[in-house]
Amino acid sequence: MWTLVGVVLAGAGIVGVVVWQNTYALREETVSLRHDGKLLKGVLARPESGDGPFGLVVFVHGDGPVDATHETFYRPLWESFARAGYASLSYSKPGTGGSEGDWLDQSMADRADETLAAVAWARARPDIDDRRVGLWGASQAGWVLPKVAARDRRLQFVIAVSPAVNWLRQGRYNLLAELRRDGATARERAAALRRSRTTLELLERGASFAEYRAAVGDVDGMTPARWSFVSKNYRSDATADLYASRGTPTLLALAGHDVNVDVTETEAVYRAVLPPRSLTLARYPGATHAMVDHDLERSGWRLTLTAIAAPRKVYTDGFLADQARFLRGLPDGDGGGGGDERGGRPDTGKAAP
Repeated sequence: MWTLVGVVLAGAGIVGVVVWQNTYALREETVSLRHDGKLLKGVLARPESGDGPFGLVVFVHGDGPVDATHETFYRPLWESFARAGYASLSYSKPGTGGSEGDWLDQSMADRADETLAAVAWARARPDIDDRRVGLWGASQAGWVLPKVAARDRRLQFVIAVSPAVNWLRQGRYNLLAELRRDGATARERAAALRRSRTTLELLERGASFAEYRAAVGDVDGMTPARWSFVSKNYRSDATADLYASRGTPTLLALAGHDVNVDVTETEAVYRAVLPPRSLTLARYPGATHAMVDHDLERSGWRLTLTAIAAPRKVYTDGFLADQARFLRGLPDGDGGGGGDERGGRPDTGKAAP
């Protein structure tokens, strides 16, 4: 009996720890916005106490059908921002989380329009300080953030996590990096590159999905809707928009084990385009594209256990704190000022592995 009691108490303790670890110092409110004739549903996460007005971080998702909380993994970020005095606003992509429409119908310009609508909606709220509104975005958002910042010069900041610059160069880098990671043979590499060239030729002449399928055979998960999405966006390049958004304080977060994005190119372009006074660089040599430690991401069971029992620890060391520190260091006005070019995580001068 006492053994059973001990097991029950231990189980209750574990459940209690999990519940505690998944409880955040936030006040979440379900919100909605109508844009382009469609309803978008999202979450406004405010600091745990106070009436505001709070600064605001508007989230711009990466690729895929992302809901407002990104399956809860945004909440550690929201909590970190709340401790810096900022609320967070995140909408589910069209077709996910109750939002109407289909995200695969969108161009990067469409996504920028949607983000601008969210910013305008938030600025009208009395609990939001309209001088302290900025953007957070990851991965594919790298083509959206500069468009928005170029059109809205009142934005206080941009936080760009693992962004690419050029769609086609990013795709080639990703292909070659995955082939190396997977130990592909020379024959497999040559076949993959031929397929890539064929795909690009089809995109350039506006081929249909049926033509693509006939040319490559195995479509490897490509769907008609995805083909349409790629066709709309494969020419994306962030450089011109970065030039147009110059001066907006920007935190650029880059990982050392990123097989999706060529971080060397991204850093070089951001450094060349943005004034040093407005660029803060944060490097995470041990992290992957998702800002998860490389060793943790490679272990499925460890990653799952961490996500359940200690979700804040999913992100690589310093990632959450560095972003909160960046926000605390911003001026209170509507733009201007900027970060330390060598800011974020201390730059040791070592090359990222």
